Amino acid sequence: MDVTNIILFVVIGAVAGWLAGLILKGGGFGLLANIIIGIVGAVIGGFVFGLLGIASYGLIGSLITATIGAIILLFIIGLFKKGG
Repeated sequence: MDVTNIILFVVIGAVAGWLAGLILKGGGFGLLANIIIGIVGAVIGGFVFGLLGIASYGLIGSLITATIGAIILLFIIGLFKKGG
């Protein structure tokens, strides 16, 4: 993995985390939190898409996968926060 890929990975994570925050709560969580949420979301999204047999390709596909995964992550976290 070269520097360009790492930068793209972080940027996609930040944008996906920001988009998920925007969709679910009306705003982002800050740069570092958005990156973490987006990266974890990419893992969750990749897992869910794999189970469904959906493949995503390219930069836009990665962004969509990470964003949907981040939305799932934030939704699950929201369920635990409301329940506790």
